[in-house]
Amino acid sequence: MIWLLENPDPFWPLLAEHTVLSVLPTLLGLLFALPVGAALRGRPRARALAVLIAGILFTIPSLALFVVIPGILGTQILDPLNVVLALTLYALALLVRAVLDSLDGVPVAVRSAAQAMGYAPARRIAAVELPIALPVLIPALRVVLVTNVSLVSVGAVIGIGGLGRLFTAGYQRSYPDQILAGIIGTVVLALVLDRLLALVGRSLTRWDRAGRTAA
Repeated sequence: MIWLLENPDPFWPLLAEHTVLSVLPTLLGLLFALPVGAALRGRPRARALAVLIAGILFTIPSLALFVVIPGILGTQILDPLNVVLALTLYALALLVRAVLDSLDGVPVAVRSAAQAMGYAPARRIAAVELPIALPVLIPALRVVLVTNVSLVSVGAVIGIGGLGRLFTAGYQRSYPDQILAGIIGTVVLALVLDRLLALVGRSLTRWDRAGRTAA
């Protein structure tokens, strides 16, 4: 903690970078997972294949993706876009199954009623099914966000990693206190972001808690 108290100026930019590199891929992963999940529902074979591919994708080491992506896209090795793309793929891999499971939890009667009222498929999913699916989807999204906070640190090995840079710098200098500052910052950031997302989820699903209370 001594390093953190004595060096607040370099800490905050690293924290801001770590936050962006964690939150942005999570949002992008969700943005892509929602239409993919909606399209796969009702297609058992395509769904099974997509879940299999997602599982295989998540087993690829993050550092390998950070290094391979520049060769594929032609970006610079130190471009933050590499980390964003890699973590977006991880988020997509985790969220596809979560989106499918959450939409599966929507009662058939609700879907039928929305369809009878003239809702087009896309509008029905966005306005009717997705809000009902949130109690299942939000916890999965929290797991993805915290996972990304952890994985961002790995990017420090290639020079991009927010608070992870404190790990590499502390190791190179044999300065454990700097490493400890990076660990504490990463853990606190993960807890804060997780709590904020939980609060957002609670505000969006008040109807669910009200229904359970009444029951």
